[in-house]
Amino acid sequence: MNKIITLLLFAITLSGCKKAIENIQQDLVVKAMTDGQWKVTSFTHNGTNITTDFSTYRFKYYSNKTVDAINSGTVEKTGSWDGNASTMTTYASFTAASYPLTLINGSWKIDNNSWTFVVATQTVGADTKTMRLDKE
Repeated sequence: MNKIITLLLFAITLSGCKKAIENIQQDLVVKAMTDGQWKVTSFTHNGTNITTDFSTYRFKYYSNKTVDAINSGTVEKTGSWDGNASTMTTYASFTAASYPLTLINGSWKIDNNSWTFVVATQTVGADTKTMRLDKE
């Protein structure tokens, strides 16, 4: 009986440690995203480079999971965002946005990242988008 109790306590401790590690990872995602403004330095849509469509935009992410799309120094639209470090995914939503912001909406798979850049891909059916954001 003592062995079963010991194993249960060990399992509870391990699951608590796993959750603590996940929380730390999430905190790091939030810290990286909310520190500074981000700029789209590459955007392809079905193989066509449309990076210049984003040339006047900067993005400011906040810890309350909102994001400002800043166009030529003025907030054009506020949306929402989220990130998941364990699944290497991110999500953005700009409700009732116009082009090109509508292209950012949805879930993205993070292919590569550091403290200063993120490369992500979104595939929905035959529609594929790849975006690179760099911190300014």
